Amino acid sequence: METVQERALEIPARFASESPGIIRSIKQRDLLNTWLRLYDRLQCPPKFEDYQPERLSDELADTVYYTIDGTYEVPRIMIDSDGTRMSNAYGAIGKGRELDEYLGKKLAPIIIPIYHECIQRRLPVYTVSRVQDMYGLGVDYERLLMPFTDGDRVTRIVASLKTISEHGSFEIRNLMRANDVLPVYELRAVIDRNLFHRPPRRIDANDIIEFD
Repeated sequence: METVQERALEIPARFASESPGIIRSIKQRDLLNTWLRLYDRLQCPPKFEDYQPERLSDELADTVYYTIDGTYEVPRIMIDSDGTRMSNAYGAIGKGRELDEYLGKKLAPIIIPIYHECIQRRLPVYTVSRVQDMYGLGVDYERLLMPFTDGDRVTRIVASLKTISEHGSFEIRNLMRANDVLPVYELRAVIDRNLFHRPPRRIDANDIIEFD
């Protein structure tokens, strides 16, 4: 019988080509900058154990780790941890479960291809989708996926997941399953341009600074 993952591969998903500047969240940019510094040295995705961004503990609630089993024709994506807020958003603990099974038949076909793109391209993938909470309030769901390798194939993915609403507060509980309205993507992009980290230029004592 055809699996959810195999059905997901049949759904074409178009991804824009973007630079790191497309990312909205400052914290997600910081996480990506750490990845970029490692990538710039190697010109390939870094090893997971080398990735040690500053103040990562502050981001754990919005971070999910995955292990990738690439021995199958269709890579199997296992949830290796759970961000507390994301568990609330999906209404269940995911640790130890396959991602497609965790997402279910409705969500998997529109989410799994994003992870496959990250694995196949060996590059970060960034998406912004609009969802609704249980009260019908619109929420932007910003997902950043960063791949890691064992030197050959992608073996891990780190996901940073952010939610923000123009209404201010919203209900995070069961956000992704609160109603029958599926996420609508405003952006799907592969970060494949300007793959280097350029630190902010220091202000020299002789620089002239103008204020409006």
